[in-house]
Order: sequence, then structure tokens, then C-alpha cells
Amino acid sequence: MKLENEFTVKAPLERAWQTMLDIERVAPCVPGASLLGRVGEREYEGTITVKVGPVAVTFKGRVRLEEVAEAAHRVVMQAMGKDVRGQDTVSATVVSLMDAADGATHVRVETDMRIAGRLAQFGRGIMQSVAARLMDQFAACLEREIATDSAP
Repeated sequence: MKLENEFTVKAPLERAWQTMLDIERVAPCVPGASLLGRVGEREYEGTITVKVGPVAVTFKGRVRLEEVAEAAHRVVMQAMGKDVRGQDTVSATVVSLMDAADGATHVRVETDMRIAGRLAQFGRGIMQSVAARLMDQFAACLEREIATDSAP
């Protein structure tokens, strides 16, 4: 399932880029996510609870920064997780592209997700809606986090 989301944060591109690469700093901005720790140079373990329709699932898994293209402001992450109750699995390739936009930063996120288990019963429309809601919350938190960089 392919999902696409976009958002803009009120921060210069370089500041937004550096913040986005700091996984330990931005992980709390992902709704329902908790970072458990670093397990490699570019790999982290954590949990995320997601509610889709009447189903709430908590996944435990890992996310790895596969590619960091500084000049293009492009990050590719691989994520995989398993329902803590063992019924669902998810894996995703997430590509984030950042561009300067009139003193702000425009972020485009393309997700290629594979789901097995109860969540697989929900269609792309519902999943896109959930992803858009989570991305809006993430963007607002990210903007607040970046703003702390410039606070006196």
C-alpha cells in the first residue's frame, strides 16, 4: 500500500533537516510512539500504538536509516514491527524529501507499507486518513521542537 503525505514547517531547510535526522529527538513527535533505544549506528528500537477504525494495535519493532542524502535532503528509512500480541505485522519503506519554501520547509513523505493481520482488512482510504492525521500531529510537534532551537 502506497501512502503520500505532505506538510510544511515554519523553519529554514537546514534547521529542519538537522532536526529530522535526530531520531531520538523527533521520535516523541510521532503520535503513539516510544523510542526504546539505539541498537546500531543508524538503527533504533521502539513501539508504536496505532488505532485504525475500531482496532488498536501496539507494534514493537525497529527503524533503520537506510539512506541519508544530505545534498538532496532525502532520507530513506526501513521500519518493521510485530504486534505485541503477535497477530499483526507491518513493514514500511519511508522516503522523506525536504525542500526550502519561502523561509519554511516543505516535507513530502512517501510510504510503501505492507500489512498482515487484522489491519490488512482496512482499505487504502482509511489508512491514508489515519496517516494524514498522524502526519499533521507530527508536523505540529516537529515545528515546536525546531522552534526550541531558536528560543533565547
